[in-house]
Amino acid sequence: MVGASGLRLVKFFLKGNAFSGSEAAILLTGCVVAFLVSLAAIRFLMGFVKKHDFKPFGWYRIVLGVAVIAYFALVAA
Repeated sequence: MVGASGLRLVKFFLKGNAFSGSEAAILLTGCVVAFLVSLAAIRFLMGFVKKHDFKPFGWYRIVLGVAVIAYFALVAA
């Protein structure tokens, strides 16, 4: 994400565009907030995985897969 964003910023500046001070502050604030939220989400999910298994998720995916195959089999018929 950092590389892709950096490349877009380089292309943006090479076209002769620029940020105002408030636009740069908004961009920086958004990056910091996104980083902090991603850390919290990863911490939550790692704790959840340590305490729970993936059996319900596996059954959900199997049932959903069967339903999708049945739907497309009926629509294509």
